[in-house]
Amino acid sequence: MIQTAIATLLIFVLVFGIGFILNMLLKTSWFPLYGYVVLLAGMIVWFWRKDGQSFVGTLSGFGFPDYAAMAGGLIGAWLAGYTIKLLRTKGYKMF
Repeated sequence: MIQTAIATLLIFVLVFGIGFILNMLLKTSWFPLYGYVVLLAGMIVWFWRKDGQSFVGTLSGFGFPDYAAMAGGLIGAWLAGYTIKLLRTKGYKMF
């Protein structure tokens, strides 16, 4: 359980950092969130086709640690977009 919490926190920080940097470079607000969702969808479809199971069978094959890590990354991507948007409304022109 401790490993799941640490992995979720690490993925959250990783996705937040990468999303924040991408937002600064690309001058977008929600690109990392969309990119993360597309990445997750692509991975699920790839695992679904690889094993030959049904889509529901693939989703039920994931455990709690997998879903916790995915949720941590999704929250990190959303928070990166929200932070950049908040900084832009506060008047920071470099963002």
